[in-house]
Amino acid sequence: MIPRIALAPGLEISRVLTGLWQVADMERDGRTVDLHAAARAMAPYAEAGFSTFDMADHYGSAELIAGIYRRDVAPNGDVQCLTKWVPEPGPVSEADVSAALDRACARLGTERLDLLQFHAWTFADPRWLDALWLLEAARDAGRIGAIGVTNFDTAHLRVARATGIRLVSNQVSGSLLDRRFTQRLGPYCAEQGVGLLCYGTVLGGFLTERWLGAPEPDWQTLETWSQMKYGRFIAVAGGWAPFQTLLRAVHRVAQKHGVSMATIASRWVLDQPGVAGVIVGARLGKSTHVSETARVFQFTLDEDDHAQLAAAQEGLAPIPGDCGDEYRTPPFLTASGDLSHHVSKFPAPYTTRAGSDGRTLALSGTVWEPMAGYSRAVRKGKQIAVSGTTATHGSRVIGGSDAAAQTHFVIDKLSGALQSLGARLEDVIRTRIFVSQVDHWEPVARAHGERFGHILPANTLVEARLVGDEYLVEIECDAVVSDGTGGA
Repeated sequence: MIPRIALAPGLEISRVLTGLWQVADMERDGRTVDLHAAARAMAPYAEAGFSTFDMADHYGSAELIAGIYRRDVAPNGDVQCLTKWVPEPGPVSEADVSAALDRACARLGTERLDLLQFHAWTFADPRWLDALWLLEAARDAGRIGAIGVTNFDTAHLRVARATGIRLVSNQVSGSLLDRRFTQRLGPYCAEQGVGLLCYGTVLGGFLTERWLGAPEPDWQTLETWSQMKYGRFIAVAGGWAPFQTLLRAVHRVAQKHGVSMATIASRWVLDQPGVAGVIVGARLGKSTHVSETARVFQFTLDEDDHAQLAAAQEGLAPIPGDCGDEYRTPPFLTASGDLSHHVSKFPAPYTTRAGSDGRTLALSGTVWEPMAGYSRAVRKGKQIAVSGTTATHGSRVIGGSDAAAQTHFVIDKLSGALQSLGARLEDVIRTRIFVSQVDHWEPVARAHGERFGHILPANTLVEARLVGDEYLVEIECDAVVSDGTGGA
């Protein structure tokens, strides 16, 4: 029996999910995929108990294949199809959401999606929250069973949850090499009852016997997009030599238990707090590895196993940042090393217009700005001043009663204002923080530290009465645009 876990009422998944991203890899490389043959190739997975399939709007024909499987191969089968919506950055309308749902439902041959996972390319543009609120409305209307996210860091999962978005899962990279999910995100998810779904557990095949003792590959001629991506992870973690040390440790543990190295890699991730499941990629019609994958639940890693693996991990440099940062901040640990094959452009988060005396103004659209006669931020020359900013988006308060969540959203707004004027957080030289209750100083200060710890601007934090009892924190900042940063 393959263990299962409930992500939400009415949504129970297998703890090993079958990922269909390689359909996109094949089609991107110009290979023709026989959709009906690929659908039939899903059957061995479902029949073995691996009945949960992960796909996305951008995984080529994956949704179509799953729809054919449901309609023609196993119309009475009990499978869960988890898909994703990855819109371009910028404004999101009700029509955009409706079109995305219509397309996914048509492809999958259903009127209701089991789980829709949302990806945001940037948090400096607050319109990612508009998308989630529209998905919440679709959930209430019965078009979506549950809502998840993908590649969210801890801070923004917290912002969404504290604002009342009913997220049940977060899909992120997680492996013996990429341990970011074990730091803040895993414990937070375990506490909140959000299921982590980890992909990349075998690093595109690098965490297997094939690469044990092998010479360093030519990184420019790798076979798959996944290998191109995880090759960058290996390089950032210290390179081929320390990675071989990890492979040797995984191999010793695998031999002890009589399983494959990939099985050990998946078992280790499954043992981490907050992890609901791991996603193992499938090359439909090529090879299944179903029986070997099932062995992940037939043994337990003991204390000595964990000690051996931990000793090998000590020789690896940590992957920088939190989960999802590889898609939002340099170094971009993607197949191409940038976002060129993902996103066409990033529109400015806020409206800008020319002011008097050579100034450029940024306006965030809150009701307070026109009423009180001020701008969210003003740039003159290389200097930018950002007004006192609260956790407001439109008419909503973001972050609820969670002071840290409010702080993260405020800093996102500061970042959005700066980006709209051709600057970035790294250009900030001073922040001023006002808290409505001195008891909130520590979560506010820690959130500030997470976002500005690498910048270390001058800072002041004081207790002050804020306009609006719902606001727990207000922050303003000053920046000087560094040479090389784009102009406004």
